[in-house]
Amino acid sequence: MSDKENEPILKGQTDSLRWEVYKDRKAMGRAAAIAMAEKIRRIIALKRSVNIIFATAPSQNEFLSSLMEMKDLDWSRVNAFHQDEYIGLPDNAPQRFSAYFREHIVDKVQLGQFFVINGNADPDGECQQYSQLLEEYPVDICCGGIGENGHIAFNDPHVADFSDPLLVKKVTLDDTCREQQIHDGCFERIEDVPKEAITLTISTLMRASHIVIVVPSPTKAKAVHRALTGSISKDFPATIYRRHPSAVLYLEKESAALIL
Repeated sequence: MSDKENEPILKGQTDSLRWEVYKDRKAMGRAAAIAMAEKIRRIIALKRSVNIIFATAPSQNEFLSSLMEMKDLDWSRVNAFHQDEYIGLPDNAPQRFSAYFREHIVDKVQLGQFFVINGNADPDGECQQYSQLLEEYPVDICCGGIGENGHIAFNDPHVADFSDPLLVKKVTLDDTCREQQIHDGCFERIEDVPKEAITLTISTLMRASHIVIVVPSPTKAKAVHRALTGSISKDFPATIYRRHPSAVLYLEKESAALIL
């Protein structure tokens, strides 16, 4: 893909949040990966390692595919976290976010460290242990998305807290969030979608020095529009991205349909 083909068709800024729209998912993913790779190189040059929270969902496929193709990145200096995990799925369930992480990242590159959220451990103990890791490895870059109900990670509106004192917590998932898992092709029936999960909190995500947000799909068009035009409120958690000093939202024509 030439540089010209990878140029955004529209750029803008809402509050502190910059956003860019690309012609399709491939161009969107490539642009986000190029920006992400540059951040990784710069941080490694400064401190020799980089701590990254990855989003693990089908919305990240094109972005992660492009990122994994960048051979000049020293992945051995990357300490990686993921945002959330279902509680109670079998260890070998393909829907586990740790399974997605292994397939799309761990099996592609040699990470320095990969910290797994164990959805079958005692939730309170797992939240405490993962919080300690996040304190030990302060987050440099957070990769994010936007849920159909505005959730970021598994912070649905009813559990969202912009000033959450916790770094990681156990949550219940609302029905819109669980239905999205069917729209994403991860589950066949809502009865199969777990009702509980462990998630990094909004406070944790917003601690990152940089946030790279990748949101494709026509099913996200309403969410994108509200995230950029609605009032900043935990009723639609993704609006908080607009307060981060170094966040960029990458879109494609279908997810950006209501702002074009």
